[in-house]
Amino acid sequence: MNGKSMMGKTRAAMICGLLLGTALHSLATLAADSGVRAGMSVDRLQRMDAHFHRYVDQGSLAGVVTYVVRHGKVVHEDAYGLADIGAKRPMTQDSYFYVYSMTKPITSVALLMLYEEGRFQLNDPIAKYLPELANLKLYDGDDANGMVLKEPARQPTVEDVFRHTAGFQYGPAGERSIDNAYRDANVLSGTLAELTRKLGKLPLAYEPGTRWVYSVSHDVQARLVEVLSGQSFDKFVRERIFQPLGMKESVFGRPEALKNQFAVIYAPNKDGKLEPTGALDAPGMATRVLGGFSVASTASDYARFAQMLVNSGELDGVRLLSRKTIDLMDSNHLPDGVTRGQAGGGTAGGEGYGLGVRVVVDPARAGNLTSAGTFGWSGAAGTHFFVDRSEDLVAVFMVQKMGGADGQRMAAEFETLVYQAIVD
Repeated sequence: MNGKSMMGKTRAAMICGLLLGTALHSLATLAADSGVRAGMSVDRLQRMDAHFHRYVDQGSLAGVVTYVVRHGKVVHEDAYGLADIGAKRPMTQDSYFYVYSMTKPITSVALLMLYEEGRFQLNDPIAKYLPELANLKLYDGDDANGMVLKEPARQPTVEDVFRHTAGFQYGPAGERSIDNAYRDANVLSGTLAELTRKLGKLPLAYEPGTRWVYSVSHDVQARLVEVLSGQSFDKFVRERIFQPLGMKESVFGRPEALKNQFAVIYAPNKDGKLEPTGALDAPGMATRVLGGFSVASTASDYARFAQMLVNSGELDGVRLLSRKTIDLMDSNHLPDGVTRGQAGGGTAGGEGYGLGVRVVVDPARAGNLTSAGTFGWSGAAGTHFFVDRSEDLVAVFMVQKMGGADGQRMAAEFETLVYQAIVD
């Protein structure tokens, strides 16, 4: 090849390089001008702010925090309203929330960590590790003498307590003798060891594996963590989950030193006006440790836990679970013919239940902008989170308002408003 040809090819390469560089710069400028972060529109995310700010301005919420992460980058964070109406204390990104049942996925991860150590198999009967739950009888209705009992087709397994199919319940406000027995036993008072001992004296409410019933199953999981690890549940979670993940703002209960950083839990009175429930002031509430609820956190701190899930078990070089375990966790584990209900009643169409999390199976049937495989859970005071591994997406919604219907609606609206902002 002669020198002239070489010069021509070099010049052509330089021109191509310049054109490519200009094109990339133009794309970057376009992305900046249009407010796109990690494939999400800033303008569209502001729709979410406007929507939930209206709830606050109308008096339906005291305050709200939203937090969205895509491709490992924080693309949206917002805090609005008041954490304490009476004290006029503003809601901030550092506000603490009692997340209630968003404790359940944390409990499930703790138990799955022990599963990865070979401590149990999912089809093991729970009585293998908790003998106080051996030979449970099955409630079969009432007669003049009270509960009618019979032998169940099988005893509950570890998988059953992951997926709310074990035969347990929370103790609903029914008038059956089994409902009265749950109330009289006051199952959720005391320690986890006391909880399983009380359960061992109660019959199963239904045949294991035949129904999905929201229940104390995750508290049984937490007791399994204690027995299998030899540590108290809260110590295990702090040492094996919170500390490794850098979750410095996640705690059990409401430590006295942090009391004034907590958002107050409200509920509407008969006139629809928000009033404090005093929920965390009830005896024992601020210090109790359970697997179904008892964790408090900030939006950004809980998002670290969620980011570990979306990263298939790893965060910042720390691996808690294998990718294959997360694959198993976010699969629908409900038996054929068993549908998942809403925690507050009704049926969750298009959704199943995995190992401690709700799982979207069919977005069209679920009726919202999600992906097949999206998973997460909510809390009784309106908190909600979800992760979408296919979109590399984490979203956390924090409010403190009791009331199932309101919470379910706002959680669905939050998902819609997050997903509609994806533009890549």
